Amino acid sequence: MKNNNLSLTQFAWLSIGAALFTIALKTVAYLLTGSVGLLSDALESVVNLIGAIMALIMLKIASLPADDNHAYGHTKAEYFSSGVEGALILMAAISIAVVAGQRLISPKPLEQIGLGLGVSIAASLVNLFVALILLKAGRIYHSVTLEANAHHLMTDVWTTAGVLAGVGAVAVTGWERLDPVAALFVAANIIWTGLQIVRKSVYGLMDTAIPAEDVDTIRSVLEKYTQAEIDYHALRTRQSGSRQFVSFHVLTPGAWTIQQGHELVEEIEADIRRALPNVTVFTHLEPLTDPSSWADIHLDRHDMPTPSDMTQVKGLGK
Repeated sequence: MKNNNLSLTQFAWLSIGAALFTIALKTVAYLLTGSVGLLSDALESVVNLIGAIMALIMLKIASLPADDNHAYGHTKAEYFSSGVEGALILMAAISIAVVAGQRLISPKPLEQIGLGLGVSIAASLVNLFVALILLKAGRIYHSVTLEANAHHLMTDVWTTAGVLAGVGAVAVTGWERLDPVAALFVAANIIWTGLQIVRKSVYGLMDTAIPAEDVDTIRSVLEKYTQAEIDYHALRTRQSGSRQFVSFHVLTPGAWTIQQGHELVEEIEADIRRALPNVTVFTHLEPLTDPSSWADIHLDRHDMPTPSDMTQVKGLGK
């Protein structure tokens, strides 16, 4: 796990480099044209840079091994990165809307539109190329940080397309207010993306279950072992960054030896690990015919006396 997350930092550095390059290009485009739409595009690239730096920091933290205070590792650090990026996106959208509103009231003519559009298109192509790389890496390594960065960059691409449409419309019609109108649409699009990223981060911090298709994969593995004398229950899952945690109880005949039960759960755990990457499996072995085995199906165990409790009660009654 540590090696995986360390390898992911190279993608964060790629995102940082792309953000710096596109900021320079889009700033030049704004200075050439004076377009508030292109200025809004440049501001969003600044957010991309901050988000990429945050991603780099969080990926390094997520790569740290488990310790006494973090027994389940540090993978949840990725959600802080995507959450901060989502918040920054919302702040950028508000800034864009304010500037666009001012320009809508007091429009200004655009200059050197052709050259400015060319520079902005070049920056957009850079973002598209990097976004596709990050999206592929995020899905391969199950990294919410890289996926958030990729979706943000893709939003930047669509944003640029919208801005270019606005600037082009001004060039064709001469109606200068089309530029800030396009910027307002850009702001609305950014707000939507920011809310989605924040939502996903909050869900991750709340120990949301792993994707339904992965749960189905686990169930298909478990069903292979389900027989008249073998069963399972209390299947629980949670996603923590790129790491998935799975727990369930395996019920076997009470006459089985500890060795028999151990060999069975080892085989089941190995099958699940082969089926899903980056999964940690916890199992609990229980006798099938003991009533107490069915008392902990839910998260909060039902009140039921344990054998040790019964022994203590009998001792007090003597």
